[in-house]
Amino acid sequence: MEWWQILLIILGSLLLLFVLSIVFYKPIFKRFWDIVLAGLAIIVLSPILLILSLLGLIFMKGNPFFAQKRPGKKNKNGQERIFKLIKFRTMSNKKDDSGNLLPDDQRLNKYGKFLRSTSLDELPELFNIFIGDMSIIGPRPQLVRDMVFMTTEQRRRHDVKPGLSGLAQVNGRNNITWEQKFEYDLEYIRKISLFGDVGLIFKTVFKVFKRVDTVREGTVSDIDFGDWLLQESKVNRNEYDKKQKDAKEILGV
Repeated sequence: MEWWQILLIILGSLLLLFVLSIVFYKPIFKRFWDIVLAGLAIIVLSPILLILSLLGLIFMKGNPFFAQKRPGKKNKNGQERIFKLIKFRTMSNKKDDSGNLLPDDQRLNKYGKFLRSTSLDELPELFNIFIGDMSIIGPRPQLVRDMVFMTTEQRRRHDVKPGLSGLAQVNGRNNITWEQKFEYDLEYIRKISLFGDVGLIFKTVFKVFKRVDTVREGTVSDIDFGDWLLQESKVNRNEYDKKQKDAKEILGV
């Protein structure tokens, strides 16, 4: 076989893959590209992952990773599958004399602030993407104690896998209200497409390098959805306490 014939076969295969990715993106190729891109990223970024792991051991004085249960895509029974999201730890485990963890602002050191401002703390989520817990683009996985306060309509965001980044993240991230976040999430799942996801990836990279929208102004981290609802008088104390109990039951604590 001549070299030009081999080249034509390769180009034809790539063109076919491109067309199929457009036509069957949501049901098949979104997951395909998640595996390919996450796998490549893990390989390429492995030196950075190793360095950050070692630095985390030093600056966090222990385990550099932070794992937390989050709601993922709904199963066949319509219930969110709970998975463990993995991030680099940004807060130490410093405790007071009574053995209680210190407030967030006292446990967030300079190294942790650097990780958050650069979004490098999110890199271990590439493994969540590779094994299928998450997608590169999708609604950000919130806390279980946030999920229990969502309406049935808002929980439709869990009809798809949560993402490393999403439409809400490139439109304000933590500097928009919870209701705006959910509106963006629902808008995303109505319009999932290859070109849409590619555009969101480039917008995310731009946001990361510009270091914008990393945290709600005036706070160390974003306020919980339930706390925000209580603060805005959208739920009363009894409703709030009941939902918090529901979250603990889901988590088995």
